Amino acid sequence: MNLQSNRTAVAFSAVVLLSASAAALEFHVLPTGLDTNPGTAEAPFATLVRARDAIRDVRRGQAATGEAVTVWLHGGVYPLAESFALGAEDGGSAESPVVYRAAEGESPRIIGGRAVPVDALLPITDETIVGRMDESARGHVLWSDLRALGIADTGEMPSHFEAAPAVSELYYDGMRMVLARWPNEGWAEIAEVVESGPAPWRNHASDKLGVFAYSGDRPERWAAAPAVWLQGYWCFDWAIDSIKIESIDTEKRRITLAERHVYGIGSGNSAPRRYKAFNLLEELDQPGEYFIDRENGVLYFWPPASGDGHDIVLTTLREPLMSLANVANVVVRGLTFEMCAGAAVKIEGGSNVAINGCIVRNTGLSGIEVIGGEDHSVVACDIYGAGTNGVVVSGGDRKSLTSSGHRIENNDIHHVSLRQATHAYNMLLGGVGVRVAHNWIHDAPHQGITIGGNDHLIEYNEVYNIGMDSDDCGAFYMGRNPSERGTVLRYNFWHDVGSKMAHGSSAIYFDDGAGGQRVYGNVFLRAAGGNHGAVFSHGGHDNWVENNIFIECKRAMGASPWPDTTWQQWLGESLWQERLLKEVDITKPPYTDRYPALAGFMESWKVPRLNHSARNVIVKCESSIDGNWDVRDNLILRWDPGFVDAANGNYALREDSIVFKTVPGFEPIPFDQIGLQLDGYRAAIPARSGVERR
Repeated sequence: MNLQSNRTAVAFSAVVLLSASAAALEFHVLPTGLDTNPGTAEAPFATLVRARDAIRDVRRGQAATGEAVTVWLHGGVYPLAESFALGAEDGGSAESPVVYRAAEGESPRIIGGRAVPVDALLPITDETIVGRMDESARGHVLWSDLRALGIADTGEMPSHFEAAPAVSELYYDGMRMVLARWPNEGWAEIAEVVESGPAPWRNHASDKLGVFAYSGDRPERWAAAPAVWLQGYWCFDWAIDSIKIESIDTEKRRITLAERHVYGIGSGNSAPRRYKAFNLLEELDQPGEYFIDRENGVLYFWPPASGDGHDIVLTTLREPLMSLANVANVVVRGLTFEMCAGAAVKIEGGSNVAINGCIVRNTGLSGIEVIGGEDHSVVACDIYGAGTNGVVVSGGDRKSLTSSGHRIENNDIHHVSLRQATHAYNMLLGGVGVRVAHNWIHDAPHQGITIGGNDHLIEYNEVYNIGMDSDDCGAFYMGRNPSERGTVLRYNFWHDVGSKMAHGSSAIYFDDGAGGQRVYGNVFLRAAGGNHGAVFSHGGHDNWVENNIFIECKRAMGASPWPDTTWQQWLGESLWQERLLKEVDITKPPYTDRYPALAGFMESWKVPRLNHSARNVIVKCESSIDGNWDVRDNLILRWDPGFVDAANGNYALREDSIVFKTVPGFEPIPFDQIGLQLDGYRAAIPARSGVERR
């Protein structure tokens, strides 16, 4: 990998102006090119910025002709020191978009980091530093002066955070290295809560910091560390925070946290409270771990292998690798975005921006963010290794219920939330009218799809291995705003959801009063844990669950309804007054027109609040239905109802299935259409380990 410095762009030559005006515009970019070149295939530019500016120069130099523009990126690595930014002047038309794409058969990689040469990693001779290290690491861990390499800013670690900060990370041959931690795997457990600190959720007032007792003597070795952070599930297994240590009492084996946790320590979920220490030189004790001394600008690293020929990159760019603000009709195709401290791609406003067939991986924060605008799309991309969210999408107008027209289709989105294990998701939706279809959504510690807003369509997706390290969660989740209605979840396959420790996990979780959604034609397999259900409603009503198949779930459908007193409390408090009457007004059109069930919603006392279950097939589940459900025409079986090939994961029903003879109006579920599809951008379905269904 060649991480050479980019050359400064210069004025565009008259030769390029003349050649560009004769035909549709095409420019070529190659890392080893020159920005003084004309940008042809034979003499390419070196940078994306130069290609963008060349297009601007041509447009200034001649009347607009409406011709298409293509920028071909050839194979190699394009390191960015600042975001590649496109504005309103850089767009095209619907008929002639501006296209940034990979050259045929080549793999351009856009990164947001700086090279750390192998020969810049030196043996440690400072005895003070050596004395802080684990004996097993001495002689293996190397150091590098980052400031001598021109890397002056590696970001700041706040004293208390849930949302992951944009800080530098280390990569070795494209693989994310591990910020030195203890324990190396899993978690340590709190031995005893000495002082929880304030916990308003259980009416516990306190002005004290949280204190807990630990087992063993490991924290003694942290005494010389200038700062220590602990990341923990301090109260609930759906809320992880990182908090700096105030002090360690090694005699009493007690740790005092530097700031109060919002829920206090302990007393939440029944599982043991767990934590880990990170970014400690004292815990750099195995190959692949590193520690950054941010105050002195020093990197300490135990390389996984010895010798030259390895590419070591420290991420530095905290802005998006590519940002598109108020841009229309731009296509980004076949590029790889990776190794950055912030997000990979951010689209704000504009219309008809398409991210097609790209690889987005190993980002410090989100993979792709789409904020506002209309008719944007992310299609056939592989998105993984995100520090926080895989994809964030919002748009449309909730006051008028105008759809965004955004589409997230045929993507493989997995192994996300690597730096923020809760409240970061494979997909986060907001606004109105986003279509999410034919995606694989899998392998995440908390929730897979979390939504706000209205009238989204979630269909033909396969969702699995979600909620693997948390509790009280759903592979799909929404809640706390009954104005958010009209979303349809149909023809999806949800399986293997939730951790073994969960007291409650679901495939679809309507929380805190959420209602007015439709769940139709889905297949649920091993998709519920604890006392929830594969579909679970907490407090809400008017959710319709129809024509689904539930297989080997602990419970198919569950609910924990609210009494009138709870509804009166929520409707009268400022949160719902703001959300239901000010952000939007559910008592007036278009809400009362679009959602007739909202008529009288604010005054509906002593009216039965029911969810609806009809024509569902429940197979080999421990429990079928619990809670406030109006139940009609469900079929409960203890045997195979006639699946095509359950042993190999095909849960389509044969034509002669007992379901079609017994359940009136049950419609076939198009199981063979669920998941990734071959298209013009995705030539093959990727292999996957651990899950075989066809």
